[in-house]
Amino acid sequence: MATMNVSLPDTLKDWVEAQAETGRYANASDYVRDLIRKDQDRANKVDALQRLITEGLESGEAQSLDLPSFLSRMRAKHESKSKKR
Repeated sequence: MATMNVSLPDTLKDWVEAQAETGRYANASDYVRDLIRKDQDRANKVDALQRLITEGLESGEAQSLDLPSFLSRMRAKHESKSKKR
């Protein structure tokens, strides 16, 4: 595992150490690694959402929705699935 030194103001250092002392983390490094993993996860979710937004925008003009027809199709689709079980 690689080592990285990070400079923190005293208030942030105190915070990190306090989080480690709660018992949830073995030490300050575990807390920082957890923060980084959560940030990576958040960034991946934002990227995925942005791809979906772009896909939607590039899919063309919105079509009008005939709600009664749509609901009928969905009911028929789900009724046929439940009969197969």
